Amino acid sequence: MSFSLGFSFKKEVALDGIFDFVSIGGGPAGYNAGLYAKRKGLRTLVIAPKKGGQLLNTSSVDNYLGTIELSGEALSERFLEHLEHTDVEVLGDLHVTSITKHDLFELTLEDGRVIKARTILLAMGSHPRQLGVKGEAEFANAGVAYCAICDAPLYKNKNVIIAGGGNSAVEAAIDVAKIAKHVTIVHRSTFRADQILLDKLNQATNVTIHLQTQILEIRGDDRMRNVLVLDKAFNSERSIEADGLFIEIGNLPNSDLVKGLVETNDRGEIVVNGKQATSLEGAFAAGDVTDAPYKQIIIAAAQGATAALAANEYLNTH
Repeated sequence: MSFSLGFSFKKEVALDGIFDFVSIGGGPAGYNAGLYAKRKGLRTLVIAPKKGGQLLNTSSVDNYLGTIELSGEALSERFLEHLEHTDVEVLGDLHVTSITKHDLFELTLEDGRVIKARTILLAMGSHPRQLGVKGEAEFANAGVAYCAICDAPLYKNKNVIIAGGGNSAVEAAIDVAKIAKHVTIVHRSTFRADQILLDKLNQATNVTIHLQTQILEIRGDDRMRNVLVLDKAFNSERSIEADGLFIEIGNLPNSDLVKGLVETNDRGEIVVNGKQATSLEGAFAAGDVTDAPYKQIIIAAAQGATAALAANEYLNTH
């Protein structure tokens, strides 16, 4: 069984009755949770408004065990193939607009239908904070990327720009400098990164730092080739050539749906315990929407499995 890239959700899903476990999210956490819940014999539904989640922002995946040089989209297709093979119900192309809980959870879809569930998984993921400049959308996945850990190997012996001045940007620069020919950090103000990271960054011999420098535009042809920046100190514009640009200014959790329903931290991430349980009984969370420190495909998938097993345990005792 195989799907071509661009797989669309065609299967009709019966939404009547009560589901034991409903996963909200079309990324590794939500998919793997659906697989584990189904294998536990739970009536399971995965709601995937956008298949792949953050996987679609990854040009190449080579750090997920068992995959070599696989695109994020292709890996998502494999996940979906596995769910189909295991008869996991997947409802795609629809968003959940509200969640309430009385005896059961009630999930209202954007088309007005209501899904009832005993337990739910919040796996809505996150989205990269964007620069919001001209050319950013045009060159996404064509030189512009949002995950240095994911895509750095694609820029071996090439020139790379990293936008940002926090811990994630400096860590990205340190890692990419080991692979790239040259790394240029561009940040519109001063560094906010921890001093220990800055000390390590200063040891790299192939890194140039431009602070008080703002990216105005990303330019190129079929791929990005350079960025236009404003040097605030001299109030002058100039171009910086590069083969790639990593925008490392943070991610925003997609947690608006559950604000006020479950506990979140000051960054809007859902707070979970070791079993991925939230502050609301019967509600679990996994992946990038949570306060987990490392946002990686394999970690999100593992958290999804943990959440499904914990939900099964919860159902066995309630």
